[in-house]
Amino acid sequence: MTQHTNFSTRLDDLQQRVASARSAVQTAATESEAQLKARIDRAQVNLDESVQHARQDVSEAADSARGKWAQLKADAAAKRSEVKADLDKRALHMDAKAARNDADWAEGDAAEALDFADWAVENAQLAILDAIHARVYADRLQAADAK
Repeated sequence: MTQHTNFSTRLDDLQQRVASARSAVQTAATESEAQLKARIDRAQVNLDESVQHARQDVSEAADSARGKWAQLKADAAAKRSEVKADLDKRALHMDAKAARNDADWAEGDAAEALDFADWAVENAQLAILDAIHARVYADRLQAADAK
């Protein structure tokens, strides 16, 4: 296997990131508004860095499948960057009904993000299985040519 096909390590890293996100969400549920804003600011910085890396990947791999995935990642991360704007807008709400509606929208966005993550995991599994199959097939053909 090549360095780019160490899928188990990448899946372990992803699992660790999910556990970290779960812990952050559980902790955030008990924090003050100021603490939540600080947590969101830190998450926004991380997301901005991720968007930058994804855009760089897109420019480096524009015509490949990797470029397609990088573009998808960049688009999804850019959509999530709206959180900061929503937080700032939320500070202007004085109306309880508007705040309730805003909370409903934010919860809907969170649910959509989880749906996207679920879809991404399923697609990653399919892509990994396809990559493993392609490597097995290539190795078999190479072995046959060597005979």
